[in-house]
Amino acid sequence: MLGVILSNLVPFLIVAILVVALARARRQPLWAEAYRRLGQNRIALAALAVIGLYGLVAIADSVGWQNGPTAPYKTVLDRVFERPPERYYSAPLATMTTGEPTPHKLRGRHLLGTDGVGNDVLYRTLKGCRTAIIIGGLTSLIATPLALLFGMLAGYFGKRVDDAVQYTYTVLGSIPDILLLVALLLVLGRGLVNLCIALGITAWIGLCRLTRGETLKHRDREYVRAARALGVGNARLLVRHILPNLLPVVIISVTLGLSGLVLSESILSYLGIGVDPGTGSWGNMIDAARLELAREPIIWWNLASASAALFILVLAFNIFGDALRDAIDPRLRSS
Repeated sequence: MLGVILSNLVPFLIVAILVVALARARRQPLWAEAYRRLGQNRIALAALAVIGLYGLVAIADSVGWQNGPTAPYKTVLDRVFERPPERYYSAPLATMTTGEPTPHKLRGRHLLGTDGVGNDVLYRTLKGCRTAIIIGGLTSLIATPLALLFGMLAGYFGKRVDDAVQYTYTVLGSIPDILLLVALLLVLGRGLVNLCIALGITAWIGLCRLTRGETLKHRDREYVRAARALGVGNARLLVRHILPNLLPVVIISVTLGLSGLVLSESILSYLGIGVDPGTGSWGNMIDAARLELAREPIIWWNLASASAALFILVLAFNIFGDALRDAIDPRLRSS
C-alpha cells in the first residue's frame, strides 16, 4: 500500500516542479519573450493542451481511496469506469460480443470496444497515460541532474575531470541501449520506478555531451572572467552564472527527449521487460494485441487504441518542443 501511495505521488511531484519552474522562468526577460511567442503559436498551444489533458488523466489515475479496511484501492479513473466486465471481445460501439459462436448482448456501450476478458479498451488506454507521464517525467528528473552535474564539471574544469567524464559516457554510449537496459532491469527487477532508474542511467549521455560543449563555450567568456576576478568561487560561478545560460538549451533538449522516453517504455513493455503486466501501459496493450490480428474476425481495436494514444502524445511533445526551441532562440524560428 505504501508503494502505491508513493508511486501515485510522482505525477504530483512532476506537476509541482513544472509549475515552480514555469513561474520562476516567467520573471526572466528571455522567458517572458518566449512566453509571448508561444502564446502566438496556436499549434504549440494545441499541443500543450493535449499534453495537459494527458496529465489530467494521469492525475485522475493517481488520486484514489479505499471504501473500507479490506476494500481495494481505487482511483478516480477506476471509479469512473467501474462496471461489470463483459463476456468477451466487442467491437467499438457494438451492442453484441464479437468472435463468439453465439454472440451475446452487451451490458453497456463501449466507445473503443472491449478486450478478450471483457475490459473496456478506452479504460485500459487511459490507464496508460499515468505510466507514460511517470516514465517521461521521473526519468527526466533522474537523467537531467546527472547530465548537468557531469557535463558542467567536465566543461568547466577540463583536464582529468573532463577525461574521466568523457571516458564514462563513451563506455556507456558504446553499449547498445537495449542491452544495457535489459541488464539493468535484470539487476533492479521489473517495476515502474526501476524502469525509470534504468532509463535515467542511459538517457543522460546525450544531454551530458551537450552540457559539456555549452559549458566549454561559456567558461572563457567575459562575464565568467569578471566573476572569477571578483573572487567568486567555482561552485557559485557554475550555479549562479553558467547554469542559467545553459537552461534554455537544456529545457529544449529535455522536452524533445520526452517523446523518446515514452516510446522506450512501450518498446520495452512490448518485449516483455518493461513495467509489470498488471500495470496500465500502451506497450502491454500492444504486446497483448499481437496475436489478436491473426484471429477471425480480426481484433484490431486494442492495437489501434494504444498506438493512437502513443502517437498523439509523442506528436504533441515533438510539436511543443520545436515551438519552444523557436520561441527561445529567434535565430531558429521556422520560416
